[in-house]
Amino acid sequence: MKPTRAGTTENISVSMPTDLVAEIRSRAGRRGVSSYITEAVRHQLAMDGLAEIVAQHEAEHGVLTEEEIDAARRELFEHADPHESGRDGADPHGSGRDAA
Repeated sequence: MKPTRAGTTENISVSMPTDLVAEIRSRAGRRGVSSYITEAVRHQLAMDGLAEIVAQHEAEHGVLTEEEIDAARRELFEHADPHESGRDGADPHGSGRDAA
């Protein structure tokens, strides 16, 4: 795989379900599919890093309490949409916390 610009980007091939590609294209708009996917991967990497931090903390100090989780959520996402507070147990930020 050759870089398209001197070390700045690299072309890769990724296989995805057709319906997912169509959804990405419909949402990507002017910024383009590559930019949309790049942002999604950056977000996932950040969430993976956060999950690693939580796992390390819990290994050393025990499971986080609901109060600790709520405090962290407020600190991290205080500017987030209040309708996505995650009070239903789902994690609106995709950290995978509920999947553990």
